[in-house]
Amino acid sequence: MSTISAPDIASGRLAPEDYRANFGDIHPPLDRHQALVESDRCYFCYDAPCVAACPTSIDIPLFIRQIRTENPKGAAETILSQNILGGMCARVCPTETLCEEACVREAAEGKPVKIGLLQRFATDVLMETGEQPFVRAPSTGRRVAVVGAGPAGLAAAHRLAMHGHDVVIYDARPKPGGLNEYGIAAYKAPDGFAGAEVDFILSIGGITVENGKALGRDIALSELRGAYDAVFLGMGLAGVNALGLDGEELPGAEDAVDYIGRLRQTDDLAALPVGRRIVVIGGGMTAVDVAVQSRRLGAEEVTIVYRRDRAAMGASAYEQELAATDGVVIRHNAQPLRLVTEGGRVTGVVFERTRSEAGALAATGETFTLPADMVFKAIGQKLVPAAFEEPGAALTLKGGKIAVDEERRTTLSGVWAGGDCAATGEDLTVAAVADGRIAAESIHRALSAA
Repeated sequence: MSTISAPDIASGRLAPEDYRANFGDIHPPLDRHQALVESDRCYFCYDAPCVAACPTSIDIPLFIRQIRTENPKGAAETILSQNILGGMCARVCPTETLCEEACVREAAEGKPVKIGLLQRFATDVLMETGEQPFVRAPSTGRRVAVVGAGPAGLAAAHRLAMHGHDVVIYDARPKPGGLNEYGIAAYKAPDGFAGAEVDFILSIGGITVENGKALGRDIALSELRGAYDAVFLGMGLAGVNALGLDGEELPGAEDAVDYIGRLRQTDDLAALPVGRRIVVIGGGMTAVDVAVQSRRLGAEEVTIVYRRDRAAMGASAYEQELAATDGVVIRHNAQPLRLVTEGGRVTGVVFERTRSEAGALAATGETFTLPADMVFKAIGQKLVPAAFEEPGAALTLKGGKIAVDEERRTTLSGVWAGGDCAATGEDLTVAAVADGRIAAESIHRALSAA
């Protein structure tokens, strides 16, 4: 095999105006006139399939009718009463496979009502006023600990505060927001929206956030159970799945989530180094996010390689099309066989082609090599059970996540869980918000009955 050229990793590949254009809002918001025109397309179905398709069960026909009657603030209250992170969900939810796919107009003419953009219009109008539409109930004197300041934890905290409970959120990172702040593509929520939404949620009062506090490192679950009336675990997935290949700890092999986090937190995109040739291993939303952002940082060749076919990819068809539009090449039916290393760093990946045999993945023996300046691992994250494994605090796991019932109660008395760390279903922002709200209502009922 020929020698692979030295890595080409550099910062400042683009002109300043290119960074601004590449990382601006990917979906410009609707203005008032556009929102009125789009809302007029809704049939306001009585038994609306879009509501059933929404994990948080927002009354979509109602909020669209409120927009149509020029009451966007009322529409926002309808949305936020079910999904307090409705602004972010309007930006990042795969609406094309949820509410909009279920829209009657999609079935009739292949052009659904733009529910996501209408939701964004309404919530933006309200957030721009700085008003908190929900009133905190008189204090109950009860205290609840929430672990994780991501979508699940924030949704739980806000609903618990509404009921008058005092909430303390513990989060391992320097800033609250979870993956909304650190993990999604910058062009989906520019201009500090994630932080602004957190401020809006906390403005209800009764919620304290303690950053830099990780479960299992700085705080113990047994300690929280002793100090609080209830505990909600919403810390997400801190572990990263490994490729299991020699050399993946060497320079040149990067964790996609960590890289996206650095990108999201930098004040100067031009200062972030990126390779000229990028290989991304994985097929989910994180793989697409890191691939597209690499292109927008100035990478010339970006290839996503996924071990199964297109239909099996975790990234939606829309996200795959976005990647292709940005010049990202997606190669299917290939799995990493070994990493190419030279001079103490990763410089490429050898892949083996695969095929499906009776539903199982089979290797074909045929290989190919992709040279790379940077190889991003985006094959999923995992729970780190050691964070809560301690005497007297045994949580049951299911499929590598925390087992919960329909009310998000764990097998440990006084402890609830939701979001990515819990075995509740899809790993979506909107699903995490639903988990937080459901758990909060369950906690409130339990505390009220005690």
